[in-house]
Amino acid sequence: MDIAVVDDEKIIREHIHEMIENLKPDCHVACFSSGEELIAAAEPFDMIFLDIQMDGMNGIETAKEVRERNADTVLVFITGIKEYVFEALDLYAFHYLLKPVTEQKFTEVFEQALREAELRKMRRKKQLFINTSNKGITIDADNILYIESISRKVEIHTTQEVIEAYGVLGELEAQLGRTFYRCHRGYLVNMAHITGYNSDSITLTGGATVYLTKKKYGEFVDAYMWYLGNGGACG
Repeated sequence: MDIAVVDDEKIIREHIHEMIENLKPDCHVACFSSGEELIAAAEPFDMIFLDIQMDGMNGIETAKEVRERNADTVLVFITGIKEYVFEALDLYAFHYLLKPVTEQKFTEVFEQALREAELRKMRRKKQLFINTSNKGITIDADNILYIESISRKVEIHTTQEVIEAYGVLGELEAQLGRTFYRCHRGYLVNMAHITGYNSDSITLTGGATVYLTKKKYGEFVDAYMWYLGNGGACG
């Protein structure tokens, strides 16, 4: 998760940075002292904590630029004046924080924003680029049922065909994200196409069945319940 903190007060930037790292240590956090710095960085962020009152480009102007570049960014405004909140909400801000920012309120808003950012990432159309024996092709991740590892190659089972390609299952897992689950050392399944499961197997759209390692059953159920609870649905 890539997060930006934009505030012209150094103590506030550092305080928010510290709270994010305490709550979600694996996030990448970048800090900026102005809207101009954020825009100049030209980086896509999943979430931005944005001060409204800043010299130069203020938070509202900065948010408009951000929205033009990335409509999916979760915006959380920081302000000391309540009146700015209504203008901020017009920019589809997810939430706002009033200064001084308390740890309790920050934790509450951050956890909500994190769930929303994860959901938006899941909804983005993913594509997988792979190399076959004679060419490179792009596959829509939505169409993948499961991927099977066979020796140094993988078989990608889609809703239309089976594609043999060069690849490592672990690398494909990292690319595809949380909508896919590594249910066995040799299988990666698309949770959007799960139609049923038991303690040792998962059934997918069209009736295909793949192995589920018994020791991973509890973890799988947790992951699948998270997926369903965040807008997913069976294929």
